Amino acid sequence: MGFKTKIQLIQRRDSQQWYVNFPSACAQMMNFIKGEVMEWEIGNQGELLLKRITGAKQSRKRRA
Repeated sequence: MGFKTKIQLIQRRDSQQWYVNFPSACAQMMNFIKGEVMEWEIGNQGELLLKRITGAKQSRKRRA
């Protein structure tokens, strides 16, 4: 089952900032933590791959 989301753009005089929001269910399944750093990669067929830089266990330890 997929979750649809909209891409948002904040247009400023000298820059642009793009946002992708994750549905709560996806974020919970991935055990996202506020402030966690992730990395985007572009796959072979234009897929966006989101990579966790630190392991989820390490991230949870920081939070405690």
